[in-house]
Amino acid sequence: MNNLNLIIGAQANGAPVSGGGLSQNLKFSYGYASSPGKRSSMEDFYETRIDCVDDQIVGLFGVFDGHGGAQVAEYVKQNLFSNLLLHPKFISDTKSALADAYKHTDSEFLKCENSLNREAGSTASTAVLVGDRLVVANVGDSRVVICRGGDALAVSRDHKPDQTDERQRIEEAGGFVMWAGTWRVGGVLAVSRAFGDRHLKRFVVADPDIHEEVVDGSLEFVILASDGLWDVVSNEEAVEMVKPFEAPEQAAKKLLQEAYQRGSADNITCVVVRFLAGTDESTRE
Repeated sequence: MNNLNLIIGAQANGAPVSGGGLSQNLKFSYGYASSPGKRSSMEDFYETRIDCVDDQIVGLFGVFDGHGGAQVAEYVKQNLFSNLLLHPKFISDTKSALADAYKHTDSEFLKCENSLNREAGSTASTAVLVGDRLVVANVGDSRVVICRGGDALAVSRDHKPDQTDERQRIEEAGGFVMWAGTWRVGGVLAVSRAFGDRHLKRFVVADPDIHEEVVDGSLEFVILASDGLWDVVSNEEAVEMVKPFEAPEQAAKKLLQEAYQRGSADNITCVVVRFLAGTDESTRE
């Protein structure tokens, strides 16, 4: 732990943080680690929350990577899951509740923000546990990867402007995509979906891609992380790094440390959720 703090805190304006917990029903544990990395400012936020809704234990996990300032990512952290939990269909139709919560949170931010910092925005990648369902939603390029049966599987899609369907959507809305060091919306923004970004809102929407997985004996763990990890660590590498660690906090710290040592130039935030009820006889060789 001290080694991690020395390595990551040496060039960062702010200390790395980590922590974790266990659900009351003992079905899953979680851990997180977050650091400014080599940047002087911190625009990453995360949320790890366990709640009880209609007598069900639910887990809510998110990574929010801001750009143009930290205020949008902080707003999404503070409001997205609260809006989701208030949705009348949260339990019965979690997918539609998530879609509504994403769009409502973006709309409410834009109402209160007025013209201040029109260039600020944020990605969001979230994983919601409801019973035997894992429902993943995302906008932007923070990513969610699961380990199922020992294999890595991305369950979110990075929203990049040069993707055929994203470019078409942007151009049909009257925008354009151009190369400026990387592909960018309007020559400015390197992600094609985000919260905020008032000046590009016609093109940069907060409509999430949503994916559902069954939580069963083959689903081992979930990794959510900002692109500070994924820029330098592949999905498969991340899964292999997490496998040896029973404690998700230690796994998240390992990912963070590895990303830093590989030269990640961005803030780095990782959340790991490990399922604890997947060792029934039917899953054993």
